[in-house]
Amino acid sequence: MFRAASLAIAQMMSPPFRSVLLKSAGLALLLLAVLVVGLYQLVAWLGGEGGTWIETSLGAAWHSAVVALGWVLTIALGAGLFAGAIFLMPSVTSLVASFYADDVAAEVERAHYPDDPPGVAPPIGYAIVEGLKTALLALLIYLCAVPFLLIGGLGAVAFFLATAYLLGREYFLIAAVRQQPIGDAKALWRDNRTRVVTAGLLVAAFVLIPIVNFATPLFATAFMVHVHKRLFAERRRELIEMPHEG
Repeated sequence: MFRAASLAIAQMMSPPFRSVLLKSAGLALLLLAVLVVGLYQLVAWLGGEGGTWIETSLGAAWHSAVVALGWVLTIALGAGLFAGAIFLMPSVTSLVASFYADDVAAEVERAHYPDDPPGVAPPIGYAIVEGLKTALLALLIYLCAVPFLLIGGLGAVAFFLATAYLLGREYFLIAAVRQQPIGDAKALWRDNRTRVVTAGLLVAAFVLIPIVNFATPLFATAFMVHVHKRLFAERRRELIEMPHEG
């Protein structure tokens, strides 16, 4: 895993990667700004007519839930843009990856695996839908983890582990579906879930580094291409050796 990470980091400063880095960082900043503004608008709406509408539609029993959600969002935004950028980055990078990850994966394959068949980009619709699903799930986890930040860092630990799982899975599948049918790629993920999530811990650690984390789509995609190549090669060897057993 560490060799795969070192190869990914070494390639990040290559000219092709620098071009993608500038574009992905710009898009990440834009998406982050949209998310922050959206959360502010949601807080304002819940504190006014939105909260009244929910209570009128669902009953007064929902008053406590609306107030609690408002407090969660207020605390999240009150943590400041610096802390918010760290927590929102998994959501942002999931969306950015759907636009640029395939270019990064293709460059890694060309540079490090020239003798292997080139990967095939998945349908753009699939990539965007998967990125959006992961982004929304990551945002939900962020909102749930914020209140627990006040309880001995429990929220930070939960956030870190969830990020490792979500981004580990997403970027592994980005690399895998270029080389395998989607069903086979997901089966390989399920069979190696522990190893992929362990690799995802490095991605989660990368996300926590301010400023540097804007390069997360580059690092994570390149890293998981190497991880997938290794796991895919192991699966092929198992299939080749299977008829000779016994």
